[in-house]
Amino acid sequence: MNMNIVERSKYVLLEVGATPILYLMIALSVVSVAIMIERGWFFAVVSENIERLAAALAERLNDSDIVGARTLMSSSKSAEAAIVAAGLQQLERGAEAAQEAMASATALQRMRLERRLAFLGTLGNNAPFIGLLGTVIGIVQAFDKLQNSGVGGSTGPATDVMGAIAEALVATAIGLVVAIPAVAAYNYFQRRIRSTLANSDALTHILLAYAKAV
Repeated sequence: MNMNIVERSKYVLLEVGATPILYLMIALSVVSVAIMIERGWFFAVVSENIERLAAALAERLNDSDIVGARTLMSSSKSAEAAIVAAGLQQLERGAEAAQEAMASATALQRMRLERRLAFLGTLGNNAPFIGLLGTVIGIVQAFDKLQNSGVGGSTGPATDVMGAIAEALVATAIGLVVAIPAVAAYNYFQRRIRSTLANSDALTHILLAYAKAV
């Protein structure tokens, strides 16, 4: 029974071959590149000169110009400004209400910043294994051709075996080509998110310092 299962599994692998794995990796790479471009554009749009924004916010708060501070935050597309804007909306209710509003806004902005990045992280971790699956299938094909030729030594079977091994190695190479950029992009965007949240924390403290002093 066990031999039947092994033989059937081998037959399925030989029928499928490594080609579908290669097409899958190409499709995943296209999706990955699309996400990288979309996230890169998104972070470029929401980027902000935080030092200048913080100085402008502090200036308006020092002048007790809450309306001006709200206008300043609403004119910015950055996640940091959206978080502070939430606090400004609740400022009249006290420092604690503003702090809670900004904590809620931070959670929402984190979700906005991390959108689609799970795909890149998952792909970066698993693409080499998908490529390895193609490699295993290619090696199975190579050994099957060796078995069928009886390792006789004619040029035809030897060429077929080398072709199967080459296909197997191509699957591994494509897996790595897909995984490496995905991991690099994922790590880069995660650093951008950490930097954005750190900047938000700095701005929220400016607002809370004003709220507690009033």
